[in-house]
Amino acid sequence: MTNTEKITNAKKRIDELERLIKYWNDSEHEEAKMINFTVKDENKVA
Repeated sequence: MTNTEKITNAKKRIDELERLIKYWNDSEHEEAKMINFTVKDENKVA
């Protein structure tokens, strides 16, 4: 991976983090938002 590719990927991650931070900051000022995540729960017995 070249340095240019590394920089491009890092910029993408920074942009994603900035969007998440903005979302979290906005949600603090609004009503609490709920997000449903599907959780796979398996019963395993040893």
